[in-house]
Amino acid sequence: MKDTIRIGCGAGFSGDRFEPAVILAEKGQLDYLVLECLAERTIALAQQQKQINPELGYDPFLERRINSLLPFLARRKITLITNMGAANPLAAARKVKELCLKQGFNFKVAALTGDDVLSSITGNEKVIENNRTISESGILVSANAYLGIEGILEALAADADIIITGRVADPSLFLAPMVFEFGWTLAEQLGQGTVIGHLLECGGQLTGGYFMDVAGKQVSNPANLGFPIAEVSKNGTAVLTKVAGTGGSLNLRTVKEQLLYEVLNPHRYATPDVIADFTKVRLKELGKDEVLVTDGTGTEAGNLLKVSVGYKAYYLGEGEISYAGYDAVDRSKLAITILEERLKSDEVQEIRYDLIGLNSINEDKLNVRSFPYDVRLRVAAKCTSKAAAQRIGEEVEALYTNGPAGGGGCRKYCKEVIGIHSVFMEKDNVPFKVTLV
Repeated sequence: MKDTIRIGCGAGFSGDRFEPAVILAEKGQLDYLVLECLAERTIALAQQQKQINPELGYDPFLERRINSLLPFLARRKITLITNMGAANPLAAARKVKELCLKQGFNFKVAALTGDDVLSSITGNEKVIENNRTISESGILVSANAYLGIEGILEALAADADIIITGRVADPSLFLAPMVFEFGWTLAEQLGQGTVIGHLLECGGQLTGGYFMDVAGKQVSNPANLGFPIAEVSKNGTAVLTKVAGTGGSLNLRTVKEQLLYEVLNPHRYATPDVIADFTKVRLKELGKDEVLVTDGTGTEAGNLLKVSVGYKAYYLGEGEISYAGYDAVDRSKLAITILEERLKSDEVQEIRYDLIGLNSINEDKLNVRSFPYDVRLRVAAKCTSKAAAQRIGEEVEALYTNGPAGGGGCRKYCKEVIGIHSVFMEKDNVPFKVTLV
């Protein structure tokens, strides 16, 4: 067992930047690198992709991220943990193994499965958000339970170099290596580790990204944010930092904001591993871009796992058109009047009209007038059918020749929207499996 380990967060969501993870792997002196790339709706959409092609359903950026990291993982002997497996960790692990062999690395790759519980949903589960049964949500497309650290621990014990998971609670991705290295078993230790994981999980948010503002909350070199590292000691204390020379700021203010991010009850932050208590956490600024985190605690977790359920919610139809000139607003309002008449339909559940912009077309950005000189009209509607949603954009486009003068720059868009509800399921009904590729 080690006395200290260094864990870096190289991504906070699927569409995050690529280079911060590479910088961490190259210069962060890491033991573990975590890429947290999975959101609730992301996995529902991934399930749809898997239904189309059983070899898909993992993160679309998996190959680009892994290819860029492999040489540094090998050179620095870093273990990678990521939930980029999304709806298909096994296929993702096979793809990663293929990428490893192409670059000449014989990494041991593990896939953690078991979070997909769609076949176990009875329809009678109560939705946390509205207390209705999940069957009332309509057609279900996915159901993924939030697993904890157990499966990752099993993979680490099998000497896996790269661990690909599906839906795992975000802090658990970071907590697992702490428990593995330090042998933690007490709820107080798991609570402190969960605090550290929660602080790391959103990447650049901790180093000033989401904190950043124009007045009073500026950070240095914001175009090149450095992502966070936690140097964790066996006693549970952690020093948060980032690679020297990278942009952003890591201080008491940025850490406090991230500590409270998405926390409804700081006394009881429930995860599959522990119910963490954030109220006793102590923070101390040690120096530039160094913050000490101590005194997180927790109590034993219950026997329920949260399950994120994706369902077919509605079709979204959109249309946009621009009007410019001295009466741009009035012509936009006239266009709305026309569309309100044209788009009356029982298949349109909800519709909204927005007038967007001031000088978004004309080049003279500084010539601010007493009225908007150009306006972007956006129409968006929830519809019960794809045909009704497509008609929203079609009617906006028809304003080219059938609406107020001077309209242009049309755009139309239609997609099916997956909604997300949550239910609970007993842990005993969610067995996990670790597969070595």
